[in-house]
Parts: sequence; structure tokens; C-alpha cells
Amino acid sequence: MFIINLHYIRPLSEVEQHLSAHRAYLDHYYQSGIFLLSGRKEPRDGGIILAQASDRETIEAVVRKDPFYQARVADYQIIEFIPSKSAADLSAYLQDN
Repeated sequence: MFIINLHYIRPLSEVEQHLSAHRAYLDHYYQSGIFLLSGRKEPRDGGIILAQASDRETIEAVVRKDPFYQARVADYQIIEFIPSKSAADLSAYLQDN
């Protein structure tokens, strides 16, 4: 599982020019089953995406398709982790060690 941490590197007014395309990108990867949760950070200097994929290379390829990435309005940090505990509703995402 992966946490994708976006940090805006351009003014918010420039980020918002790509927001509609970014939301369509999110919708696509929710439909594919890769994205599980997402939202903006507070204060609004970026966002977080919780994603699942079999390997880091897949997530890196997905990130490169983000309109924010392509427009160079955000930096990305990808953090991989192995979920070992969860709330009952999320137990399907647990991974064996």
C-alpha cells in the first residue's frame, strides 16, 4: 500500500487551473481500484492519496499521469507501507508480512 503526499510548488491560483483535470484523473484511478482515499491537506498546500498496487513502479507510473505532475505544480513523495492492522471495514486491505 502507498501514501502519495503531494505538496504544491506553485501558487494555488495556478494549481486550480488544473483541478478539473486532476479530479478526472482521480476518478479514473478510483474506478481502476488503485486509489482508495484522497483529499486536500489543511492548510491547503497539497493533498494525500492512499493507493494500492503490487509494486512501487506501478504507483510511480500512475503519479506521472497526474495533471498536477505534468504541469509541474506539485512535488510528490511516495511512501510504501505494509498494513497489518485495520478497522473492520478495511480488513480486506491487510497484507501478510
